[in-house]
Amino acid sequence: MSAFIAEVVGTAVLLLLGGGVCANVALSKTNGNDSGWIVITFGWAIAVFTGVFISAEASGGHLNPAVTLGFATAGTFPWEKVPTYLAAQFLGAAIGAFLVWLHYRDHFEATADEATKLGVFATGPQIRNPIFNFIAEAIGTFVLVYAVFHIAGAKVGDQSASLGALDALPVALVVLGVGLSLGGNTGYAINPARDLSPRLMHAILPISRKGSSDWNYSWVPVVGPLVGGVLAALVLGAVG
Repeated sequence: MSAFIAEVVGTAVLLLLGGGVCANVALSKTNGNDSGWIVITFGWAIAVFTGVFISAEASGGHLNPAVTLGFATAGTFPWEKVPTYLAAQFLGAAIGAFLVWLHYRDHFEATADEATKLGVFATGPQIRNPIFNFIAEAIGTFVLVYAVFHIAGAKVGDQSASLGALDALPVALVVLGVGLSLGGNTGYAINPARDLSPRLMHAILPISRKGSSDWNYSWVPVVGPLVGGVLAALVLGAVG
């Protein structure tokens, strides 16, 4: 499997399971309806575990532009591969979001609230304050990427460091921790592809009574995680 295909498939599975748990908890008439935040955070952790596990051997299991940019900034991933990885991640996230809609189509139709439908695809703040929402996304992503560096054994300038399949569990546990501890304000996108591509799918899919895709907020879960990933790389370089 090529690295491009691995990132597409891994990110698609990540979004299928992650968006799927949001749909199961939020949409009307599902078995998991209203089962709460803990179910969502565990669902996303398992989504990350599965996506990284199936893609790590071929691509290193980045599945996240903030991770790819962080590795490149630290000199542990070649810059010339960054566009290919980012394209694969955004494409895979769109595919995963489409599959969530297809799987739960009847439940989208049975759900009246517009914000609930958008929440399956994209994150949003509990208190809208873009600057502090941005800071929250940067902090959460910093924790994720800095932990991933150490899980992968990354050293500045060493391009041999990469996640393996056995690293999927510790990465998933970090995501679980970020969600439980830092996700209550913005919904912890911590991944630009996880938010932007599904938000675009929300905009173009034929979902009845879906309302706005909230593009005014869309920069926060993209720029915040990218800044967090770069900061993690800078700290890695400073600490050594």
